[in-house]
Amino acid sequence: MLFAFICTDKLDHLSVRTETRPDHLAYLQGLNSKGALKFAGPFVGDDGKPIGTLAVIEAEDRKAAEAIAASDPYAKAGLFARVEIRAWNWVVNNPAAG
Repeated sequence: MLFAFICTDKLDHLSVRTETRPDHLAYLQGLNSKGALKFAGPFVGDDGKPIGTLAVIEAEDRKAAEAIAASDPYAKAGLFARVEIRAWNWVVNNPAAG
């Protein structure tokens, strides 16, 4: 099952994002190597600076998705003000649909 992570950064936490980014990217690469990561990237503000994250992952169930989100170095560093986890159905342009 696919889950979308919609994460909003805390205000004035760009330094936390910058300092934690290498560990976050390594975490995402680990998910990618297991086939769990479908896509990910930052939301950006009008100034072009990151203000949040959108990631879509495949997990067995919601509990597993929550564990993946909680293990993200950004989450562990306290970057996010809010994290929404929503089940998601990839209909258009899904490469797995053939």
